[in-house]
Amino acid sequence: MAITSREFGKNEQGAPVTQYIMTNQSGAVVKMIDYGATITAICVPDKDGIMNDVVLGFDDMTGYLKNHGHMGETIGRYGNRIAHGQFTLDGVTYQLAKNNGENHLHGGNVGFGVRMWETSTLEEQDQDTLIFHLVSPDGEENYPGTLDVTVTYTWTDNCDLIIRYRATTDKATLCNLTNHAYFNLAGHDHGTVRDQVMYIDADVITPVDAGLIPTGGYLPVAKTPFDLREGELVGDGLDLAPQVHQMVLADMGYDQNFVLRKGSAMGMAACLHDEPSGRTMEVITDQPGVQLYTGNSVDYDGGKGGVHYGKFSGLCLETQHFPDSPNEPQWPTTVLRPGEVYDTTTIYAFRVDA
Repeated sequence: MAITSREFGKNEQGAPVTQYIMTNQSGAVVKMIDYGATITAICVPDKDGIMNDVVLGFDDMTGYLKNHGHMGETIGRYGNRIAHGQFTLDGVTYQLAKNNGENHLHGGNVGFGVRMWETSTLEEQDQDTLIFHLVSPDGEENYPGTLDVTVTYTWTDNCDLIIRYRATTDKATLCNLTNHAYFNLAGHDHGTVRDQVMYIDADVITPVDAGLIPTGGYLPVAKTPFDLREGELVGDGLDLAPQVHQMVLADMGYDQNFVLRKGSAMGMAACLHDEPSGRTMEVITDQPGVQLYTGNSVDYDGGKGGVHYGKFSGLCLETQHFPDSPNEPQWPTTVLRPGEVYDTTTIYAFRVDA
């Protein structure tokens, strides 16, 4: 396999941004930039061998420097929301930025998705790896502790995109990393994901209030549009949104954390399928939850090839610990302490009907 690179533009401070391109033996491609350790393209074959780009994004830095819904970014220090931007750890209360109404979202005003990451490459016979490294200093975005983060994106000849997140700290802190790619298996320019089949292996979701903060309980998915255990057309669920309070709160779509039946064991979390192209994407993870977001507020001009991305143009499957976990002690902890290693893996496995 091979990794190439090219200039992609400049960041807000005028520093050069580089795009890295990993190509496997079938010609399938993953493209990423060192700004935000961001996925900018994933090109995989359909059942006829025709390649198409199945993630939303932009052709240069112009789009990424605008407010674009965290498209493709590596998210941190804390993916998803923290109520009122506040948590207490070891008796100390920390106030984070309220950058999503009254709440904290995706690491704050300057999250990992807009930072420049140190990048190195590793080329092997049957896979290539991009290694991104970032040090988040003590007090950044008012989080305690210096967090040393390495995220590796490995692209294999089998079209598996393997993401491994590792982090250490010198002081007790929070850590909940994820990726915010928007997928459309019919192609980034297809229009919507309404005609694709979504499967998620979860019996319950964590219901939310008007600020999309979990209430602390669980809501069974049975007899609701959240029951994706047998696979359902995304559009069928979206059509029911006006009748479902949780979807009304989420701007008439899906923006919910699904509690995975497998827990924190490595296993299948979700599967997305596009029948006309024959493409399938399996999501395999050791995280206990996954956030399904159907791009309910997406409205961006100037996408790749000049495409306009509108509502439901793509969907996100963000593997994670649950939103607002620091304030819900009954849930799996997101606290990382000195001497511990945050180490989690998610695989986006792309397949095609034979």
